Amino acid sequence: MTSHSRSEHLLNRELGLIEFNRRVLAQAEDVDNPLLERLKFLCIVSSNLDELFEVRVAGLKQRARLANDVAGQDGYRATELLDVLSERLHNLIAHQYKVLREEVLPALSAEGVQFLRRPTWNEAQQAWVKDYFFREVMPVLTPIGLDPSHPFPRVLNKSLNFAVELEGRDAFGRNSGIAIVQAPRALPRIIPVPSEISGVPNGFVFLSSILHAHVNELFSGMSVLGCFQFRATRDADLAVDEEDLTDLREALQDELSHRQFGEAVRLEIADNCPEHIEQFLLEQFKLSQKDIYRVDGPVNLVRMMQVPDLVDRPDLKFAPFRAGYPTILQKRPDSFEAIAKGDILLHHPFQSFSPVISFLQQAASDPQVVAIKMTVYRTGTDSVLMEALIEAAKRGKEVTVVVELMARFDEEANINWADRLEDAGAHVVYGVVGYKTHAKMLMVVRRESKGLRRYVHLGTGNYHPRTTKFYTDFGLLTANEEIGADVADVFTQLTGLGKAGKLRALWQSPFSLQPQLIKSIENEIRIAKAGRKGRIIAKMNALLEPQVIEALYQASQAGVEVDLIIRGVCALRPGVEGLSDNIRVRSIVGRFLEHTRIFYFHNDKQETLMLSSADWMHRNLFRRIEVAFPILDAKLKRRVIREGLMVYLNDNRQTWEMQKDGFYRQRPARKGHERLAQRILLSELAESTN
Repeated sequence: MTSHSRSEHLLNRELGLIEFNRRVLAQAEDVDNPLLERLKFLCIVSSNLDELFEVRVAGLKQRARLANDVAGQDGYRATELLDVLSERLHNLIAHQYKVLREEVLPALSAEGVQFLRRPTWNEAQQAWVKDYFFREVMPVLTPIGLDPSHPFPRVLNKSLNFAVELEGRDAFGRNSGIAIVQAPRALPRIIPVPSEISGVPNGFVFLSSILHAHVNELFSGMSVLGCFQFRATRDADLAVDEEDLTDLREALQDELSHRQFGEAVRLEIADNCPEHIEQFLLEQFKLSQKDIYRVDGPVNLVRMMQVPDLVDRPDLKFAPFRAGYPTILQKRPDSFEAIAKGDILLHHPFQSFSPVISFLQQAASDPQVVAIKMTVYRTGTDSVLMEALIEAAKRGKEVTVVVELMARFDEEANINWADRLEDAGAHVVYGVVGYKTHAKMLMVVRRESKGLRRYVHLGTGNYHPRTTKFYTDFGLLTANEEIGADVADVFTQLTGLGKAGKLRALWQSPFSLQPQLIKSIENEIRIAKAGRKGRIIAKMNALLEPQVIEALYQASQAGVEVDLIIRGVCALRPGVEGLSDNIRVRSIVGRFLEHTRIFYFHNDKQETLMLSSADWMHRNLFRRIEVAFPILDAKLKRRVIREGLMVYLNDNRQTWEMQKDGFYRQRPARKGHERLAQRILLSELAESTN
């Protein structure tokens, strides 16, 4: 161990995020994926990179400005890392747009899905565009000519804007030479064109093309020399000092109003933008040359995500399916009766999330239910679950909701739900200051013949009915007394005051989860050193926590076989001689976003199996309130091991194997012998609609 330095032990997080997006981009290049889905993957890359800039790059820029820009545990100083990131991001984004231009758009065009470009418009198309501009676009535009009384406008984060170069004087004799046109967010970025006008079944025109064609109408009597798209990405992390506040909700509401105008961290411009306009924009946003990204295509690529919904071509999309429904719940639609018979395991999206919704809705209307408690991290702006809680509160039940106000980019929606819940009479609390409540827990207390009984749902994913359709997650419905008592204790911690007691079945951060992980790894080390089988399999989104990584390195050296299935970032280096020879890391990227967290320890054939909402990251293990829960039923345990782990370890089509340098190679599969984990689970658990 001593021969390896810390930087050799830990890979960089931000570079790992870039590698993850390379794997997502590969899905857009995969000709086996339907065309409109390939377009979606391109958009997902852009959405992911937006957040990378808004949070990670923004944070690095803040670090770089500090006098003591010291190297992190991965060996990088912020200034060095920003240079490396800039180079890799420029390469990644250039390749992304090349795939769009040279592969996806031509293939879509061949299928009658075309984006009409200005040079190709015929007279009918020009007339249609002109009419659309005057009718739908021009009335909501506010061109801003730059002069001493009209300084450079406050440009919203990630908004579409145009720098217009002008010549001549206006009615007041002004001649600034440049104006800014901001595209209102109310305007669609991609507009369907009637087939009789477009000449194809599905024709579209970009808002930017419409504005380019008629921007001169905004500057009467002046000559437009050029019109150039640009888009600024800003620091969007909220700066709330949780240690010095009296009302977190009020502080957040104040901060949210400033999110759109944080410091700029990236500038995207059209590839035809002249150098003097580029320099002008860089000066306005106080950015350097390495912060500018020239793109040959739309600068707001995320907005193309709407295209598949506008095109009625099922053959160009993933085959639809109907999520499976557990047999026990088909036989016993009464949730409480079914759960009382035994634990119920749900595997989303292959199995429906409806049982969770029904469980809560039945609890809201059941006169025997006296109390409902639930955590809310991400649930969306339109949630049947929140409506059920509101209904329960109106019916006079004791409803307690722990709303996490600091769920990044969901803060506003959560504040709105908190207001509505309080208005209905629910108790709303915001967890513990300094610790995000990330655990997914729902507890119903019901009065029965033998007294009060707790019914519990625990999950690895959010209570968000929409994302459960394309995130893989497990959920457990149980009336187990020990689990129910533990969940009740955690809720008491969140809503009240007092010392954390010892839990019976759950592992909880920030108290016992990380120590239990270390203890379980050390147990496998002892077993392996005694000459017996040591085995660890873990599946999660990210592995970054240094102490856990060091424990896994020690396990490898002791002969423990370690398989890690990590969707996103992994700071551990696998396959390093003398350090991690026995550790294999793979990533699965496919139709569904892999979101499940599963921790398996062979434990001398006793097989400890825990499910959790927590990744092995410092924030999850020390700065969040998380729980890991056991699967105690032997049959359900075998299901999780097979469906959540072994099927993925055997995948040879969508698996990417991590190398010791942090790069990934796709696992090759012989034609006709492909094993796709997600496809296998769909065939076994879901129902076809064909």
